[in-house]
Amino acid sequence: MKAIVYHDVNDFRVEDIQTPEIGYGEVLLKLKACGLCGTDIHKAIYKTVNPNTILGHEYAGEIVQVGKGVTKFKVGDRVVGAIHVPCFTCHYCQRGHYTLCPEFKETNIEPGGFAEYIRLSERHVRHLLFKIPNDMSYQHASLAEPVACCIHGQKAADIHPGDNVLIMGAGPIGVIHGQLLKHKDVSNVMISDISEYKLSKAKEFGIDHTINIKHENLKDVVDSVTNNQGVDTVIIAAGVSSLLSEAVQLLRRGGRIICFSPFDKNPEVTIDAGRFFKDEISIVGTYSVSPYEFEEAILHISNGTIDAPKMITHEMMIDELGEAITLAANPEEEVMKVVITD
Repeated sequence: MKAIVYHDVNDFRVEDIQTPEIGYGEVLLKLKACGLCGTDIHKAIYKTVNPNTILGHEYAGEIVQVGKGVTKFKVGDRVVGAIHVPCFTCHYCQRGHYTLCPEFKETNIEPGGFAEYIRLSERHVRHLLFKIPNDMSYQHASLAEPVACCIHGQKAADIHPGDNVLIMGAGPIGVIHGQLLKHKDVSNVMISDISEYKLSKAKEFGIDHTINIKHENLKDVVDSVTNNQGVDTVIIAAGVSSLLSEAVQLLRRGGRIICFSPFDKNPEVTIDAGRFFKDEISIVGTYSVSPYEFEEAILHISNGTIDAPKMITHEMMIDELGEAITLAANPEEEVMKVVITD
């Protein structure tokens, strides 16, 4: 089968590799679409994965082969799923921290989403594979994984109707968060970035206030919108560690910061630690997705809470992955979400 293999920065090669063989309880999936995630871009640019790696995990496809013992799915089913699966029995799983499970990152799809076929293990098939509606395109369905991740992140925020929320970063994750928040009937959703294009897209998704921090003072805007009360929640959706100290200053008393993005290589920041005691603020990190957000994500895409057609600005072929990463990584380009298709 054909796969696009990462060898080095700006070095992706289309190669013929062996099609995975499935075993008991497993399925073979024909990839129809795979979204390009910010983590794929980060890994490719900063060489945080080994050569001969096949990236991609926001997958959607058609089951072409099922192993013995598979009863939930059949050949021809249209599905989406996740890349990692927890054990459900360890210390962390028993406390609902599924993404901290020691086995979480040890489980994987084979070989990766930027290939013609992938093998899904019995554990994937049993816990983290979901059918999609017949009227949903594979391209739109590939958004299920990042949408599910955002749902997982917002569970930690304890957001209420009438809240004021600030999102730092207007990339795909930031605007997904924004659309989900509008569905929660918060009073004001604010989003900040340095890209005028991304902020203009955010307006198209109904986000109330867009703030270009190259030209506007973020605190002044937040104070104006919230009558000097600050925001109830800040979601950091950009990998810039200095945003954390700024976020602390923008929080209302009792507010919460959700660290949704991996920070840069210099994660040491200075924050006003006194606010933890006197104002009861909190900072929470969230990572990846649990088995319990996918069905909600699919529903949000299906009913239009997530505007998939506006989200996906570029569809590119699998042998164009290198060009896709270069495009998506360039802040000067007018790109929101790139999906690789078969």
